[in-house]
Amino acid sequence: MLEKNQTYKVEIIDNGYQGEGIAKIDGVPVFVQGAIKGEKVEIKILKVLSNFSYGKIISIIEESAYRTKTDCNEYLKCGGCNLRHIKYEYTLKIKKAMVENCLYKALDREVKVNNVIGMENPLHYRNKLQYPVGLDKNNKPVMGVYSQRSHDIVPVNNCYIQNEECNKIANDIFEFIKQNNISVYNEKTLKGTVRHIIIRIGVRTGEILVTIVVNDNKLSKEQELVKYLIEKHPNIKSIVENYNSKNTNVILGDRNKVIYGNGHIYDVLGDYKFKISPLSFYQVNPIQTEILYNTGIKFSTSNELNNAKKDTVALDLYCGIGTIGIFAAKNFKKVYGIEIVEQAIEDAKENAKINNLNNTEFYAGDVEKILPEILNKIENKPEVVFVDPPRKGLDNKTIEVLKELTPKRIIYISCNPATLARDLGLLEEKYDIQEIQPVDMFPYTSHVECCVLLYLKFWCNSPIWCFNTL
Repeated sequence: MLEKNQTYKVEIIDNGYQGEGIAKIDGVPVFVQGAIKGEKVEIKILKVLSNFSYGKIISIIEESAYRTKTDCNEYLKCGGCNLRHIKYEYTLKIKKAMVENCLYKALDREVKVNNVIGMENPLHYRNKLQYPVGLDKNNKPVMGVYSQRSHDIVPVNNCYIQNEECNKIANDIFEFIKQNNISVYNEKTLKGTVRHIIIRIGVRTGEILVTIVVNDNKLSKEQELVKYLIEKHPNIKSIVENYNSKNTNVILGDRNKVIYGNGHIYDVLGDYKFKISPLSFYQVNPIQTEILYNTGIKFSTSNELNNAKKDTVALDLYCGIGTIGIFAAKNFKKVYGIEIVEQAIEDAKENAKINNLNNTEFYAGDVEKILPEILNKIENKPEVVFVDPPRKGLDNKTIEVLKELTPKRIIYISCNPATLARDLGLLEEKYDIQEIQPVDMFPYTSHVECCVLLYLKFWCNSPIWCFNTL
């Protein structure tokens, strides 16, 4: 019987879904943050639950050859880069195993997964910095990242996966806040002004958008802040105040006020230019995004559809600012995109104009609710559907609509292997999994993006002939 605060010497037999080490004591799984498969470690039990427990490393008895020293002293506290202690090449193998394990649990069989496509330089890859601002235990202003499973802010002034210029700007904003006695948000009293600092950079263009989330009250000395930032960082093209007074985990509110510039920036992916606004979804790793999208486009047009691709209609569900649909547009007669965020759809329409495309249409609304309505408007049945849902995956209604629509191919892009595996299990009644390509969009974290090609299965419409819809 495991006991809290008891110490044990254990062997790590695997790495789990969040990258943590897994040991077993008397048949009970124990999850150990920072441990690597194959290591022998001494641990202390932190928490005992009915079916598993949590422990922490006291000492490493036998160290894995894949363990490496990290230059970040905060990674264990913040939990963002929870694989930072592991050599990068080996983290790719861990992520592949994560995907395989999720598929096995959901489908009850082994499914072939390609090797994860990694990065040549896995540092400073993020084009979006997002830091909460609040009070520490001594009621002093603090900026950084949330500690694991809490809203305690771990101070950070140089994150190794953030763009270096974005790091500098965030530090300058926080220094201005402190020097000018601008109040910061208190989650207990729901008072104070500054809640979050968000900085986006167009990696190809160099343009920078700063968004400061405030608690529904105007940021004091806003023009002084503008002058201060522009003098130090001339690549800043726009500064926006976003108002959010709601007591939720949602970071951005619905209302923006532009205090400098025009409220947006531009970036380039592949051959295409994109407008990015504060509320727009835009992938955080542009280098890997191009690989991911090009993989999706290859899946959508290879083999049997090559000859007829120009006459084929495609759907882009959860389209954001239209990135995938715009990437795909040259290969299809028409592309229709749906996204719930209205500002993102406005950006998608403008992005189509910017890139001289006249074969795209974008609609604002909840995919689950308006997809049937959009399908009634489409003259030709879509033969290819791209889906890139949030972490929760596809809604059951959307899955049923897709199964009824029976496009020849579904290209499923997912940031969550667990919900991806669940949805593939629901779709396999009508679809075969042809290829799964993981892409490391988030180096040193336990997250991995996957691009999956689904083919419509063989079907019969007569007792004599049975053929593939492709």
